[in-house]
Amino acid sequence: MTAACAILRFPNNSAVQRESQQSTFFKCLSGTLSLLSLCGLWICADQHLHSQQQPRTMAQQQQISLPAKLINGGFAGMVGVTCVFPIDLAKTRLQNQRSGQQLYKNMMDCLIKTVKSEGYFGMYRGAAVNLTLVTPEKAIKLAANDFFRHQLSKDGRLTVLKEMMAGCCAGMCQVIVTTPMEMLKIQLQDAGRLAAQQRVMPSVVTALKMGGTSAVLSRSYNASPASQVIRVSATQITRELLRTKGVTGLYRGLGATLMRDIPFSVVYFPLFAHLHQLGQHSSENPTVPFYWSFMSGCLAGSVAAVTVSPCDVVKTRLQSLKKGANEETYNGVVDCVRKIMRKEGPKAFLKGASCRALVIAPLFGIAQVVYFVGVGEFLLGYTPYNIYSA
Repeated sequence: MTAACAILRFPNNSAVQRESQQSTFFKCLSGTLSLLSLCGLWICADQHLHSQQQPRTMAQQQQISLPAKLINGGFAGMVGVTCVFPIDLAKTRLQNQRSGQQLYKNMMDCLIKTVKSEGYFGMYRGAAVNLTLVTPEKAIKLAANDFFRHQLSKDGRLTVLKEMMAGCCAGMCQVIVTTPMEMLKIQLQDAGRLAAQQRVMPSVVTALKMGGTSAVLSRSYNASPASQVIRVSATQITRELLRTKGVTGLYRGLGATLMRDIPFSVVYFPLFAHLHQLGQHSSENPTVPFYWSFMSGCLAGSVAAVTVSPCDVVKTRLQSLKKGANEETYNGVVDCVRKIMRKEGPKAFLKGASCRALVIAPLFGIAQVVYFVGVGEFLLGYTPYNIYSA
């Protein structure tokens, strides 16, 4: 209601500005969708041409089967998220706490306090959002990287620069799903920290600031020190963001997400490809054991995660709608970086870096095992692939 009144009251400023922002956003969104559609059409066309020419070998099936890639990415994402989500929750809470208002000393302290105050399932707040959207996110990321690598290596050579370009394109494609997923997940994950902050430091935290967001988003945080925090679902948050801010509300922090995911993919995919190649039995027999795929994914993932950790801190701060008292708000990436540097120092940009490495390493290790073993191919009946023969 407040947002609607503001628009009616200032038609020449806020309404026009909002309309302009939404127009720009939809142009970017339509461009990304067009790119994804073009990728799908090219892969389908390539698959059709191969099917007309000759019977496909297992390697060819794994290379050109888009449905199998989608199944592999989705299955790997769901298994990985289930395993490492509590660590991801600890990472979000550690990144959002400010100097002088620290509730958690480290990852283990955060998890122990979360279980004590919110129960075992409190560690999985926001997991439903991830489990729902991780399938398209991981599928787009892995399939897009595979597609661009295939397109860039048609001349028979794939240089490191081309591998980085393929990773860059894959990172750009995935943000269409990653941004709203992270946006909703962060609100649910950080709710417990703000409620605990009220209970532990009632004299300091007397009010919460949200910058014009509705009461539905506020009620999960506005609990007295003695009361239990009221749960709010991702569906309710989505409805309120769409009602008050439009689709752009779900894509808050899009620039910071691109700033994190593109460099991550640029580092991860080439590094994984070279590590994975080291595990080949020989030039005549290029197969790689499944455990080598897992270790390559873990190592490449942890290196890439730590590399882009400062960008992840900025993204988390920008996407956190609720702020505790004395917690500053940010007006974009540059303003966020400047304020963190001035008030918390350069060490703040590495908050949660170890947690993020522990999240990403097994997540991508599992993803690469599923991808290279060929679970999707097996489910679609292309080949009865055996994990022990990898």
